[in-house]
Amino acid sequence: MFIFFGGLFLLLFWRFVSIQATGVVNGHELETEALAKYQTGYVLSADRGKILDRNANVIAEDTLSYRLVAVISEKATENPKKPRHVVDKAEAARLLAQYIPMDEEKILDRLTPDPNKDTYQVEFGLAGRGISHETKKQIEALEIPGIILFSDKKRYYPNGAFASHLIGFAVRETDKDGNSEVVGKMGLESIYNKQLTGTDGKLTYQRDAKNYLLPNSDKVVQEAQDGNDIYLTIDKTIQNFLDDAMSRVNTKYDPQSMIGVIANPKTGEILAMSQRPTFNPDTREGLDGNWLNDVIENTIEPGSTMKTFTVAAAIDSNNWHPNDYYKSGSYKVYGDTIRDHNTYGWGTIKYLEGFQRSSNTAMTNLLDIMGWDTFEDYLVDFGFGQKTGIDLPGEASGVINSRYPLEKYTTAFGQGSTVTPIQLIQGLTAIANDGKMMQPYVIDKIVNPNTGEIVVDSKPTEKGQPIKSDTAKAVRELLASTVYGEAGNAKRFQIEGYEVAGKTGTAQMPKSNGKGYDWGKNEFLYSFLGMAPVDDPQIIVYIAVAKPKLAATEVGSDPVSQVFNSVALNSLKYLNINPTDVAEVQTKAITNMEGQQTDKVVTELQSDGLQPIIIGEGGQIVEQFPKEGASLTKGSIVFLKTEGAITLPSFENWSLRNLLVYKTLSKLPIEIFGDGFVESQSMSQGTVANDQSPIVVKLMTPEEKHLTPPPENMEEGELEEELPQD
Repeated sequence: MFIFFGGLFLLLFWRFVSIQATGVVNGHELETEALAKYQTGYVLSADRGKILDRNANVIAEDTLSYRLVAVISEKATENPKKPRHVVDKAEAARLLAQYIPMDEEKILDRLTPDPNKDTYQVEFGLAGRGISHETKKQIEALEIPGIILFSDKKRYYPNGAFASHLIGFAVRETDKDGNSEVVGKMGLESIYNKQLTGTDGKLTYQRDAKNYLLPNSDKVVQEAQDGNDIYLTIDKTIQNFLDDAMSRVNTKYDPQSMIGVIANPKTGEILAMSQRPTFNPDTREGLDGNWLNDVIENTIEPGSTMKTFTVAAAIDSNNWHPNDYYKSGSYKVYGDTIRDHNTYGWGTIKYLEGFQRSSNTAMTNLLDIMGWDTFEDYLVDFGFGQKTGIDLPGEASGVINSRYPLEKYTTAFGQGSTVTPIQLIQGLTAIANDGKMMQPYVIDKIVNPNTGEIVVDSKPTEKGQPIKSDTAKAVRELLASTVYGEAGNAKRFQIEGYEVAGKTGTAQMPKSNGKGYDWGKNEFLYSFLGMAPVDDPQIIVYIAVAKPKLAATEVGSDPVSQVFNSVALNSLKYLNINPTDVAEVQTKAITNMEGQQTDKVVTELQSDGLQPIIIGEGGQIVEQFPKEGASLTKGSIVFLKTEGAITLPSFENWSLRNLLVYKTLSKLPIEIFGDGFVESQSMSQGTVANDQSPIVVKLMTPEEKHLTPPPENMEEGELEEELPQD
């Protein structure tokens, strides 16, 4: 017995010594497991970095929210009188459906466990995340057993659909192990996801069995490191000007798409960037198909905005002679014919007038003078056919087509070759900035909020000087003449107090099947590339509206100018740019002429530059249009109704609106066919009409009047003509 118990004692002693020496029992490390049992802690969650505008206004940030969880396993309940799982699933589904965006049936399905799985708890996807504090309190007040709300973080976009395709969005994702984090899925949120993502910290301490902090134990804190903050060159106020104007026009004209960009020509900073359709990054409502930032990732045929750079190249190479004459109308390129937008042209005119009227043949003749090689060198210097290098990925480069002679000529007036809107902005900086071309950029700086260190500090980058300073000034004056000159086609882009310079564009858009181009008044891309003030441009703006639904009396420049004029004027005032002295459009206030004699009134109206139309034999005026108080510009029509027989005037080029006014006042049986402007009338000028004489008046749109749509069997290489510029 002594030997037996002595052996057991030695064995037990050896075991104590072995455990004390190794700290391992049956493969278990006792120290580690003791720490695990008595040491506890929790995660210190890091914030994702903010996205802010140039003035530190928040565009995107993390905000406190709550996540809904439902415990559905009966094992969670120890006391049936105090259930800790969802007991009445149908009632719970009915109540929860009032507070989260999920149907009652789907909630019930989520609460009903799979009999083949031992599911302890369930969540509700996006519908159960991002719950506000107010909604949390309302759900808790329901006192539904098993319903738990955990604190969470949500990516919040306080400005709604604000530069959404640039900013993008981020969502919380959960992996198979239950770990979750906010991940950028689009735009800057995705591009700079690594920089924006923070590193979670941790707090650890030792506790007793009742979870109290043990005396003299150490607390170990590993601080969370928030993600970097990104400051943009975007100005929230100017961006709001652009977004608001584009939304108004989008609602009014329901176009296929829209693009808007505003930049500082001195630095290349993008002050605003937007497109339509757009979406709300909080809900992703509106994000149906296009995830691309059209300003940099999609190419377009620029239309006549490209003439800006064609003329700049001619001026800089000493090949621009504005007072020389050329024959407008058409230009032969081997078997193809390039035509001006009014088919027959304006006869033999000066190049200056040709540019103001947006003549295609002026550009083709100009290309002959300076030569393709010279022009191509300038296109390269302006950055076309190559990426600008903007600090955003996925940038397209566009293609300058020059394989065939026809392609070279059409490139001169903006058809066939493709560019990106950001290339047009970059090229225009050279003209606005006295020849120095600035690279566009949207990131102002990236800052580590934990240390205050500036990780990235962007500076303006000069891309070269494609034209001389004197050339840039001359081009600005030339562009201003399209807005204020007598033959200028961009008069709609005048704004109060500031002199604008720019070029309109109307471009055909390829069919969805890639074969040929769509055709028709509502099937074109209308645009304007401009700057203000002319003497020292502070902003440059590009606006494009694709396939707007125009009214019968409207033209493509209407929706474009409604965006440009609004954002340009508001932005210049916001930037405290002093107004310039511009020539005001002379107007004449109409007085009450009823009861007066037509002879006297007609003389006065004509002396004021107005066009009186008498409806009747003359004598005493019984009715007038417009009424007293209206302000009319030079050349406007004033209708004067008198008694007696009516002698028809010439309706040529009358608008539909004026024709309807005449029909109403005269009460003549005028039958109107078509839209746009009067092309012909069945009764000639000077004919005495009566209410029994049918008068047929045919109207045509500018496209129908001046252009013939391309035949369906057009051979490859044949030119489809460009629409009139407004």
